[in-house]
Amino acid sequence: MAPTGKAGRYRGSVKECPNFNASQDAEALYNAMKGFGSDKEAILDLITSRNNKQRIEISQAYKSLYGKDLIADLKRELTGKFERLIVGLMRPLAYFDAKEIKDALQGIGTDEKCLIEILASRTNQQMHNLVDAYRDAYERELEADVLGDTSGHFRKMIVVLLQGTREEDDVVSEDLVEQDAKDLLEAGDLKWGTDEAQFIYILGNRSKQHLRLVFDEYLKISGKPIEDSIRGELSGDIEKLMLAVVKCIRSTPEYFAERLYKAMKGLGTKDNTLIRVMVSRSEIDMLDIREVFRTKYEKSLHSMIKDDTSGEYKKALLKLCGGDDDAAGEFFPEAAQVAYRMWELSAVAKVELRGTVRPAADFNADGDAKVLRKAMKGLGTDEGAIIDVVTQRSNAQRQEILRTYKSHFGRDLMADLKSELSGSLAKLILGLMMTPAQFDAKQLKKAMEGAGTDENILIEILATRNNREIQAINEAYRAAYHKSLEDALSSDTSGHFKRILVSLALGNRDEGGEDLARAHEDAKVVAESLKLSDVSSGDSTSLETRFLSILCTRSYPHLRRVFQEFIKMTNHDVAHTIRKHMSGDVRDAFVAIVRSVKDRPAFFADKLYDSMKGIGTDDRTLIRIMVSRSEIDLLNIRRVFKEMHEKSLRNMIEKDTSGDYCNALLTICAGDD
Repeated sequence: MAPTGKAGRYRGSVKECPNFNASQDAEALYNAMKGFGSDKEAILDLITSRNNKQRIEISQAYKSLYGKDLIADLKRELTGKFERLIVGLMRPLAYFDAKEIKDALQGIGTDEKCLIEILASRTNQQMHNLVDAYRDAYERELEADVLGDTSGHFRKMIVVLLQGTREEDDVVSEDLVEQDAKDLLEAGDLKWGTDEAQFIYILGNRSKQHLRLVFDEYLKISGKPIEDSIRGELSGDIEKLMLAVVKCIRSTPEYFAERLYKAMKGLGTKDNTLIRVMVSRSEIDMLDIREVFRTKYEKSLHSMIKDDTSGEYKKALLKLCGGDDDAAGEFFPEAAQVAYRMWELSAVAKVELRGTVRPAADFNADGDAKVLRKAMKGLGTDEGAIIDVVTQRSNAQRQEILRTYKSHFGRDLMADLKSELSGSLAKLILGLMMTPAQFDAKQLKKAMEGAGTDENILIEILATRNNREIQAINEAYRAAYHKSLEDALSSDTSGHFKRILVSLALGNRDEGGEDLARAHEDAKVVAESLKLSDVSSGDSTSLETRFLSILCTRSYPHLRRVFQEFIKMTNHDVAHTIRKHMSGDVRDAFVAIVRSVKDRPAFFADKLYDSMKGIGTDDRTLIRIMVSRSEIDLLNIRRVFKEMHEKSLRNMIEKDTSGDYCNALLTICAGDD
């Protein structure tokens, strides 16, 4: 029976071929592989337009007609990724999964990511079929092989999942939901150490419907999503497995959309993951995956496959994808629900922001000043000693060192550092020695100096600082440059972009909570301004002014609710819509505000990644973010960076920088995730 999604609809992209004739298809495949060379186009067209049940019948007919094994012939005629994809499609899903797991367990080391993906996402019946197929194909017990190749709590959770005994009753007990949420909280955040067994029992056995309610209750009583607690309490493979289970409980299509995106983003393609997901989900939920993919990543799965692959391999993958969802920003019902939930999580979660640089214990400004003077006195400079002191003191402590250095030696520490250091290291160390407001003021000044303006820096700083920080920047700017920041922005920018920056630079954002009635009205204004509403409540100039005022002066909690109401009202995402209907600096400024409201650490994680990806490094951006976020939320940024880009911030800094500059950045980064 074909899998169905909501309201009993079939959600696969590959459908049963009408007027199917297994013998005719077997003959067509035989002819495509007969003689010198093979007709790959004919092979991929036929196999990708039949469902799995029909492909099995074709294999049987091929054996009856020609006395040959179709899979063996395909392996002989095809090569590389294309061969792996086509052969994968010819196996029943359970045998395909069994082969993937067998390959993951073979050789030196285990492919834990493959194990996690399959075991975290399959239903009870699929798990039973997998265990049976593994036994039939390899004459071995899957559980025994997994036990021999894994260890610890990771192994225990895998064994629980392999049983395929997750509860399937949709009748949920409110008392048990509350108890499970309480038990998870007590097993993690409220306990010295972690009771992994409690996590394994609840996450490995309770029904999906029950666990979704548990996650909601957990957020209510702890103030943070269950994912944050898992990241804080667990580590290594068990952390990755638990996070995958939670993602699949929340939304299996969203989990696979993320797997596909990560398989194709950046340099190189993780073809094994791409093939495994496209094959295994093509008759289950590929349409839902496509919708969520477009929602989260602002591009269609079809377009990303098209850009990232080539030849017959690309053609076959695109056939499995089944269509291009290129109407960016407009949601299907399933995707709209995902987008709404993402804003809901953003609105409810109480995220504890944490920096990586903290005040040094047993701080001695006098001793530090002497160390720095010694490091710069005489021939040569001891950069290591300077880095040790400056990067491991809080900003307040550095300001005390500056004063002490002046009173002891009658010298300006900043001037001495500037004369002794050079290049990117000098910029980093001098940035750390300024107050946060002085540093931001200098970055803004540099962005407006000379020919042309660096609008991205203006946007990044003014769109992400709170009222108190903005006021301090204004004071620092006037003190350093004898001109108001507002005047500088007004003379260096123009039009709507100038109005946005000046509004942000006033530091007059509301600091209260949300107002639901007002949020609904604000969402209507946003919809009208972005031309998504048929009802107009005023002239276009008035609308633009109100739209600007909403984004630049409403509180963050209120804006989160506005953007949720916008989705309900229009079935669009606000960031996508701004990109579609606006352009240039105005578009970039509004998108930065939306992203900062939604998830500020993710905004900075993306900027850090962009500063180091590809050839060359944008040191100016790297330094600016590492300095400005080091005592605010760099720890949060680090964790989001790892989750979004599947590599740690520390690892990327190590590969992209060198020498003392690298050492200083790594000390600020303060750890590897």
